[in-house]
Amino acid sequence: MSVLEPLGCELCLHNVAVPADCNAVLKALQPIFQEQGMTETVHNWEDHGYLATYIKKNGSFANLRIHPHGLVLVDLQSCNDHMKGREEVDQLLNKVEERMKEQFQSNIKRVKRLPAILRGGVIDRYWPTADGRLVEYDIDEVVYDEDSPFQNIKILHSKQFGNILILSGDVNLAESDLAYTQAIMGSGKEDYTGKEVLILGGGDGAYRDPVATYVCIFRVPSPYYNSLSSSLHKTGKNCFCHETDAFSDKRRQPSNIDQMVIDGCKKYMRKTCGDVLDNLKGECYQVLIEDCIPVLKRYAKEGRMFDYVINDLTAVPISTSPEEDSTWEFLRLILDLSMKVLKQDGKYFTQGNCINLTDALTLYEEQLSRLYCPVEFSKETVCVPSYMELWVFYTIWKKQADV
Repeated sequence: MSVLEPLGCELCLHNVAVPADCNAVLKALQPIFQEQGMTETVHNWEDHGYLATYIKKNGSFANLRIHPHGLVLVDLQSCNDHMKGREEVDQLLNKVEERMKEQFQSNIKRVKRLPAILRGGVIDRYWPTADGRLVEYDIDEVVYDEDSPFQNIKILHSKQFGNILILSGDVNLAESDLAYTQAIMGSGKEDYTGKEVLILGGGDGAYRDPVATYVCIFRVPSPYYNSLSSSLHKTGKNCFCHETDAFSDKRRQPSNIDQMVIDGCKKYMRKTCGDVLDNLKGECYQVLIEDCIPVLKRYAKEGRMFDYVINDLTAVPISTSPEEDSTWEFLRLILDLSMKVLKQDGKYFTQGNCINLTDALTLYEEQLSRLYCPVEFSKETVCVPSYMELWVFYTIWKKQADV
């Protein structure tokens, strides 16, 4: 059963600092809940205020928490997920606000009512940002929901952002997120004419380009992926190119993690991938599902070099212990191997993470000084619509030797 939980009426009062004032708040609000036929239980913590619970026969209940320092919280939960139930909750909260204002008048500093949270609904609309803030999306349809051997794959429809790809709880890509694609491809500053490009990631086919001659998608080996999926950070971010974006007739190679991501995206996210995933090999591209690490090592051994490497495998880990987190180990390995296949005058593009994760981003920049060759970098911050947070992108290049 759906549970409608308005995290209701939060009131902050001046000078409620003694038990007598806490008791006054309790006495003022008790009649409101009693009128609803709710059974009351009161807990008194002496110096820590009151907790009163009110239970109704239909399964609804309320928690009234009165803090000595002046904060009064009312949380309501109702099993009535319909308009009448919402109206009843609103009426009850209105009465609480009115009674508090009557009783304490100018002593009320702030009244804040939070929106209802729908728990146990058919459609999950709540997804956290990278820095741990809860966001409610305007999801109105579950388009696709399957478990692969690696992860849970969801494609949900948003009224604002179109279809959104969500991998194991991480918002990865929406049809609205052209800004992400532009940023991770150099923000329109690069001329790819005659260049050879290696893309790590992009299993949704969003880096499509009918002029490119070679596309290769690798899969991260499962031991690394298991580490990624267990970490609390954005993983496997993918993005898309506008149809007018184009490389020349040279090769570009992306690598990805999961065949089922490809299958889901080519069916339900065609606004991002077009028909590029309908066939894994075409006149000007080839898609491979292989382990990423061995192929990069083989390229390095063969001396194969690229003008650009675009790494879209994973975001910078949130963990602040690089020596203990295997995700950082994976990240450093990919960086080193990518530098080995990057031409001396080439560029490496990748995502960072949320701009608020300053410690993680600083640690990532420290890792750049530990690569097998000296590098330099620049970064830019971009607003990616469906993330609802600012996202940092990096450009890295090999340091040129002094002449």
